[in-house]
Amino acid sequence: MDMLIKGRVWKFGHNVDTDVMAPWNSLTEPWEERRKVILHIRPEFAQEAKPGDIIVAGRNWGCGSSRENAPENLKNLGIGAVVAETYGRIYFRNSVAIAFPNIVCPGVHEAFEEGDEMELDLKTARVRNLTRDIEISGQPYTSEMLNILEKGGLLNVLKERLSNEVGG
Repeated sequence: MDMLIKGRVWKFGHNVDTDVMAPWNSLTEPWEERRKVILHIRPEFAQEAKPGDIIVAGRNWGCGSSRENAPENLKNLGIGAVVAETYGRIYFRNSVAIAFPNIVCPGVHEAFEEGDEMELDLKTARVRNLTRDIEISGQPYTSEMLNILEKGGLLNVLKERLSNEVGG
């Protein structure tokens, strides 16, 4: 996984819950149907988001039910990362588990506008607004979390550990 992500910003507000990232009635649908309703509070989002785009959000991104489909849908859509003021605990945990970058960054909501260009360094949690020449610091991942991201997810880490135990 590339530890330096650059992309165009989509800005969302506070308390965006997992139900709008993965509506319950879409969970068993094929990808092309599920894709249409991702973040349906912004109907143009799923259609216009490009691979590598970055979501900037306010407080409590991913609150609500513990749907692992929520971060998975965003990752499958090609979103490069989410940078938010704070996260719902289970959403954040699920994001790390599937190696989908989400960084906590106080002040990010005020530092970006829709369409700004962001550069995000996942190792240091340095967040730069390239459009407005603003730099702020987020909360870096722990070394264990970075390892999960670098290996492509928690399942890959566990497979590696099991193969080392069996083979070693």
